[in-house]
Amino acid sequence: MGENPGRMHTLYGTRGSGSAAIEVALRACDLPYRLVRASSWEPDSAIEELARANPLRQIPTLVLPDGTVLSESAAILIHLGLAHPDGKLLPAKPSARAQAIRGLVFIAANCYAAISIIDYPARWTTASTRPAQERVRQGTRRRLHRNWEIFADTFAAQPYLSGAVPGALDYLAAVVSKWSGTRAYLAEHRPRFLKTLKLIEAQELVAPVFREHWDT
Repeated sequence: MGENPGRMHTLYGTRGSGSAAIEVALRACDLPYRLVRASSWEPDSAIEELARANPLRQIPTLVLPDGTVLSESAAILIHLGLAHPDGKLLPAKPSARAQAIRGLVFIAANCYAAISIIDYPARWTTASTRPAQERVRQGTRRRLHRNWEIFADTFAAQPYLSGAVPGALDYLAAVVSKWSGTRAYLAEHRPRFLKTLKLIEAQELVAPVFREHWDT
């Protein structure tokens, strides 16, 4: 288990990672947390502490005050939304909440998952040559961008993806769309959806976290 001094939440993550969405969510719920820099690509980070909490060494990983470990961004956001309804991470109306949960899992399964293949194509093919691995990367990026098109067409902003106020679905979409050329692709193919993402990241709760992660 990860250490958890002061009985607060402990969030393992790093700059420019999916932990940004969880940071925004924790702030929305007014939950104190300890942020621990940890990632598999930063050997000087608290990677072994992370490994004790999550053997896959994945970020974000969230340790609750009682020591319960949560991994997977969508699962963390759904839990926080259900456990802390005042944070408005999930819509109160059942039908809208169902769609928000659908959207969170859509991003996790169809967009977030593709990033690992794009970043580490050698893990996902027996081909050992760089040209072959690059084809895997390019094919996955093409599929990723198509999945974002489908997402944009399926989850309409009203004016946010979560409805009248931004919520967990907005925060995760704004973060995951930062990677693998997605924003540039959306600018050409789904400009209205890109405007929604920019509206989300300009929110008072979101903007400071994004500046810390991306200097924007």
